[in-house]
Amino acid sequence: MEEDIQIKELVEVIARALAEYPDEVVVKEICGQQISVIELRAAKVDLGKIIGKEGRNAHALRTLVNAAATKLRKRAVLEILE
Repeated sequence: MEEDIQIKELVEVIARALAEYPDEVVVKEICGQQISVIELRAAKVDLGKIIGKEGRNAHALRTLVNAAATKLRKRAVLEILE
């Protein structure tokens, strides 16, 4: 469980750094037996910055989440919600 919190905090720190309104960034984690789903919500204004041009920021963020989860011998998926 402690490892999951580290991945959640990683996503939260990066998203807040990208966002214009960092107070509205909310990261929630849903833990299952095989996989953890990390849900990222932000202000509508900030979604474009978090996703990036052609989804580059979102892809990079998902890559970091997968790398961190792999290091912890887990599987994690990042969902960016409106």
